[in-house]
Amino acid sequence: MRDCVNAKLLIATHNPGKLREYRALLAGLPFQLVTPDALGLNLSVVESGDTYAENARLKAVAYAQASGLLALADDSGLEVDALGGAPGVRSARYALGDDADRVAALLRALDATGVPRDKWTARFRCVILVAAPDGRTWTAQGTCEGRIVDTPRGSGGFGYDPVFFIPSHGCTMAELPAEEKNRISHRARAAQAVRPLLEALREAEEWTRG
Repeated sequence: MRDCVNAKLLIATHNPGKLREYRALLAGLPFQLVTPDALGLNLSVVESGDTYAENARLKAVAYAQASGLLALADDSGLEVDALGGAPGVRSARYALGDDADRVAALLRALDATGVPRDKWTARFRCVILVAAPDGRTWTAQGTCEGRIVDTPRGSGGFGYDPVFFIPSHGCTMAELPAEEKNRISHRARAAQAVRPLLEALREAEEWTRG
């Protein structure tokens, strides 16, 4: 295997929760993981896409071109069946304020539907897109099925994790130990799918710029 000291993969996010998860999920790959902050990059990328893949592409391509490195970005969201798949791609912008405000808005919307609470089925979906500086892109995705509970539980994770209940584990995503979340989450499954792709890219070319 080639010397990977100078082979860098830019994780195109400023979200500390995502960065922490990706450091664990991509551990052992033949790349040095770098962040936008480490490179002094703070791009303003408008997530104007109608799909997770479009939004991930906007971010990954912008950061790949600005840095000259392979860049990995994702877009993910919560899809609630009783809300017709909402908030979906608008999950991070579902309500003004912080994560707790968005969770509260979600629960209000669900209560307004009249759907019984034990029928609040949902899934997290994550689409990862890897972009090269020359414009080529590759994608992978993962999902995690569950349902929404009416009271936030747990202090781990971020976003909607405190109200996303996983029946097979009997707890919310926010109650899972980090190592278990990094095994079963939507982002974990997307990362598992993208690992062989990244390994193949590393073997095929010298990604050493930057």
